[in-house]
Amino acid sequence: MKCLYLLLIMIVTCNAFAQLDRSQRPAAAAAQKINIPASQVFTTANGITVILSENHKIPKVSIELSLGNSPRLEEGKAGLSDLAGSLLMSGTNSRSKDQLDREIDFIGANLSASASSIYLSCLTKHLDKGLNLMTDVLYNANFPESEVERIRKQNLSSLQSTKADAGQMASNATRAINFPGHPLGEIMTESTLQNISREDLIAYYKSNFTPQGSYLVVVGDITKAQTEELVSRYFSNWQGGPVYKNELGNGQFDKGNRVIFVKKPGAVQSVVYVTFPIDIRAGHQDQLALTVLNGILGGGGFGTRLMQNLREDKAFTYGCYSSLNITENGSWMSAGGNFKNAVTDSAITEILKEFAAIIETEVSDEELSLTKNNMAGGFARSLERPQTVARFALNTIKQKLAPDYYQNYLQRLESITQQDVLRVAQQYFTAKNCHIIVVGNDEILPKLLPFDSDGKIEKLDAFGAPIKDVKSADISAEELINAYAMAVTGSNSTKAALKKVKTVKSYQRVTEMSSAQIPFVLTSTDYFWNGRNEASKMEMPGMVLQKSYFNGQSGYTFSMQGGREDLTADEIQAKQKALGFIPEINYQANGMKYEIKGIENLDGHDCYVLYTNDGLSENYDYYDAQNFMKLRSNNIRQVNNETIETVTNYADYKDVNGFKFAHSFTMTVGKMTLNGTIKQIDVNPKLSIPEDFE
Repeated sequence: MKCLYLLLIMIVTCNAFAQLDRSQRPAAAAAQKINIPASQVFTTANGITVILSENHKIPKVSIELSLGNSPRLEEGKAGLSDLAGSLLMSGTNSRSKDQLDREIDFIGANLSASASSIYLSCLTKHLDKGLNLMTDVLYNANFPESEVERIRKQNLSSLQSTKADAGQMASNATRAINFPGHPLGEIMTESTLQNISREDLIAYYKSNFTPQGSYLVVVGDITKAQTEELVSRYFSNWQGGPVYKNELGNGQFDKGNRVIFVKKPGAVQSVVYVTFPIDIRAGHQDQLALTVLNGILGGGGFGTRLMQNLREDKAFTYGCYSSLNITENGSWMSAGGNFKNAVTDSAITEILKEFAAIIETEVSDEELSLTKNNMAGGFARSLERPQTVARFALNTIKQKLAPDYYQNYLQRLESITQQDVLRVAQQYFTAKNCHIIVVGNDEILPKLLPFDSDGKIEKLDAFGAPIKDVKSADISAEELINAYAMAVTGSNSTKAALKKVKTVKSYQRVTEMSSAQIPFVLTSTDYFWNGRNEASKMEMPGMVLQKSYFNGQSGYTFSMQGGREDLTADEIQAKQKALGFIPEINYQANGMKYEIKGIENLDGHDCYVLYTNDGLSENYDYYDAQNFMKLRSNNIRQVNNETIETVTNYADYKDVNGFKFAHSFTMTVGKMTLNGTIKQIDVNPKLSIPEDFE
């Protein structure tokens, strides 16, 4: 009987399909008003707006405290708020960080904090304990000096990674150019991070963590009566100054396109962002129509205009997208992607064409329907999460939305017309007053000039700060190398320096390296002997991770993943070009291709830039123009059609047996940054090939 029943179902289904006319798009169903349970809202005597969304399906409660302050200009201390947020969970007057972590783990809770919020999630039965921990952080955070320095080091490592991350460089430039003199345009740098003291963090904490204007969003297995009792018990004594409000500007609106260039030496691809501010804030009546427009342009996946043009039609990139960022403090639009150097200018042309097209003509029925359907589906899926209802209530209050805004969301979305999209495009979008941000190699600069209204390309560093043009070098490459040799050896002439270098027959260096991404210390040992033999080994306790050996004519590399691999002929040739205690003095004799590129400012230091090419990789070395010590090395290498960039910064030069060695460095490869400290250097020890290299 069961089989017969299933057969009948199949026959009926097939007949139904047979009667469909697939040449006609199914008519859209009328959008329905959504029955969203109303959140319960009340305000405390000390100024907290409490928003409660009950959900008794599981015995769990989440509570988020959101501060009501506007962001502040931090100027020479950019990053202060982020650093303060990172340190809130680092200990209180009564609990160390470890104690706090243990108590959170004991009740299986999630407790986290940021510069503008504190979040708690736990089982209902542990809510009292959870709130005790949450309010201890809120009232009694003490910012221990040791934790301040630990978080500072973590951030310094992240900033080093930024210098090799083209996408992050472009993001920093976008914020800086769109929002000058605005909190959104402030970028943390190494210098601003170093300017932040523990006292600054405490002052920020005391002035910003205030009950007035704050919101307490409560979601889960709890009643209003229980919420009122807990809020009274844990938050009624919270005191603080008035909420900080600042009427921030809406961004930098220019007349004519501006090209902004961020240099990334040796890059084979350019990151391109076409971006501009938008003169609205979150909750504006045009936000929904603008969101639909963005979905059609490039924010809606593979079927968007940008993807169809630059990926499918032109094959310029794997992906070209747009993003619409509408916030309570400022809004902006961006579109772009990664493009090979050869097509960077063509990609910019096509992106601008798509902006112009969406301003000039109505979108198609198909584009509009597809985008609205996608948005409706995303909205429906969001309703499955209990936190959504509370977030809706919070947005309704903060953004002064109509009380039935979300109940009528689908109806409002369905009512968006082609004319609406064209109107907001013409009102807010531009193809002629854009900020065109390009991160890439110098070679593409001439192709960018036609896009700039005044023909003057602006240049920014990795953190969005203006930089001066590269100055012509006042010395030759040979003179720079000689000056460097004199600086390293402490000699007053090239002849004396070269003579001293020849006395170095061997050296051994031991380095300890750590990283925020690696939970243990790595030890690297480097060997050099007989003027041309070199070896290195990196290990962790009880395990060799990788090692290499080269005798001037042959060698190998070893790694745990790949095992032993002999050097190829090209690798041997490349190594031969960079042999020696100070490889630079042998460049000419060894056949290295090299030239001086000019003078660039590096973190406040004018530096001579020496370019080398060993046939396998390009290298840009930066030498301080004042003392000629090497401050940075950028190595760019192609591996399996992928560009690998290694950025090494050198610091803390100390004298060892009459030679100056950097005793600390940071090495960044992709998102990974290693911090190294030299623990031991021996010059001219009795040294032969270590046994484990044979």
